[in-house]
Amino acid sequence: MSTSARTRLSPEERRAQLLDLGVRLFARRSLEEISIDLLAQEAGISRGLLYHYFGDKVAFREAVVRRAADDLVAQSEPPGEGDALSKLLHSVRAYVDFVDANYEGYLSLVRGAASDPALRAIYDEAFGKLTDRVFATETDVVPDTPASRLLVRGWQAMTEQLVLAWKAGESGVTRDELLDLLVGSLPALMTALPASGA
Repeated sequence: MSTSARTRLSPEERRAQLLDLGVRLFARRSLEEISIDLLAQEAGISRGLLYHYFGDKVAFREAVVRRAADDLVAQSEPPGEGDALSKLLHSVRAYVDFVDANYEGYLSLVRGAASDPALRAIYDEAFGKLTDRVFATETDVVPDTPASRLLVRGWQAMTEQLVLAWKAGESGVTRDELLDLLVGSLPALMTALPASGA
């Protein structure tokens, strides 16, 4: 007679497991649809246990969004080798893949960040890391000046809007055409910098 021993998870492991499930729900549902009730049902546990780990539904949603934002930053990390444009292509491709795989949740995050200060802080933190990465890894394409940082933030906003429109089927361009457009547009924007670059 064989028995399978159940592994008892630590509180940190259980919380991480529940966040993983929340992020999977984020991929196909809006933030408004992701509730403690839904997660409890999907995980097969009580609502009380979820409240124990997250406190309330607002804290739960914020934790899910933070995990998703951390995943976006990690997944779009450029490789250590290669020229600046190949690194940029890698990061942009990973960003497009992330939005493609998490469209409903990502779209609701973008909309929610406009009115929810906590979501705005998470959103801004993630995009700040993506901005800093451009200057850390693409220095021969983008000089680190106040004007270029402003242009990169504008490029990021444009990138987000183009990717969301592409995913919604509004663009009429292929994924490869989208990637070429996004990667080619950043160096093109840099040509608009004042001669001093400041």
